[in-house]
Amino acid sequence: MNGKKWFKSIRAVMLGISVLGLAACADTKEPVASSIKDPNSLTMKEIETKAKKEGEVNSTGMPDSWANWGETWDEVMKKYTLKHNDTDLSSAEEIAKMESEKENATADIGDVGMSFGPVAEQKGLTLPYKTSYWDEVPDWAKDDNGDWVVGYQGTIAFLTNKELVKNPPKSWDDILKGNYKVTVGDVQRGTQNQMAVLAAAIAYGGDEKNLQPGIAFFTKLAKQGRLSLTDAKPANIEKGEVEVALVWDFNALGYAEQINRDQFDVTIPKEGSVVSGYTTIINKYAKHPYAAMAAREYILSDEGQINLAKGYARPIRDNVKLPKEVADKMVPKDEYKNAKPIKDFKAWEETAKTLPQLWQEEVLVHVK
Repeated sequence: MNGKKWFKSIRAVMLGISVLGLAACADTKEPVASSIKDPNSLTMKEIETKAKKEGEVNSTGMPDSWANWGETWDEVMKKYTLKHNDTDLSSAEEIAKMESEKENATADIGDVGMSFGPVAEQKGLTLPYKTSYWDEVPDWAKDDNGDWVVGYQGTIAFLTNKELVKNPPKSWDDILKGNYKVTVGDVQRGTQNQMAVLAAAIAYGGDEKNLQPGIAFFTKLAKQGRLSLTDAKPANIEKGEVEVALVWDFNALGYAEQINRDQFDVTIPKEGSVVSGYTTIINKYAKHPYAAMAAREYILSDEGQINLAKGYARPIRDNVKLPKEVADKMVPKDEYKNAKPIKDFKAWEETAKTLPQLWQEEVLVHVK
């Protein structure tokens, strides 16, 4: 999502969003979505009927090129006879947009990094809706009432351009021994980029409460003059500006397929990595709340989960059987044996707030 999910810092989000929100407070019109007293009591027939009547759904952070959203939106539009428009923003920007617009909402549903789901809920921006598949979603991937739910999971992987790097790294130690640049993007603003730091921390004995091993890893790279802050998106990769990138596995596979699959190596680092996900949030101020609920329903359906897998995003529902031609294009399961999900998201939420400053003070000062 724009590389993906940027802003100056999560601290800036927490402080700045409130300021943005003041400008919209003058208009106290009742938002459309607030008239729905208990979304989780609605039947699918009611949701579908009203979604079709609304006639459109507007998303943010769910562009066609990310996790095969394009095909998903095509199916949602056909199924519910909807028009669709997406505004591609970072997680922080999505939340800022929803809070600043409030009842003047232009977004009905958004896709944000998992750590941003609770932020949106705490700010009172979410409309809860569990979907018919709620019990099949792991507990770590949802809140208690449907304010946010992970639609697909990802693991930080290495994407290596084999035309530029003769021996693709298979481990974090391999990277430290290399002579190529490693692209991590803007850690001060992006979920994917922050998760790369957490992944390195996990590999060297850290966790969501202790990022120091990850910070130390990137400090070494920076001192070697090998840390790149380039945005690892297809245009930059295709131009040869990215040698090794730290990105979600689904992005790594998607970018490689888009350019030339045989040209790239995609690997889950052997010592360890982090498993997380992206979660849908339905805007409490949505003008088309039923269409948003219908979209979330489809995303968690078998068809929706398979669509995401076609974009190399692993389904959050483990009982979804992927077609062989889809499963064969994914990273082999045995490479994930040392990849770990975040156990304590409240702890990660607090740690993530400190990461931008740590990154600036301990890593960026050494970037050449």
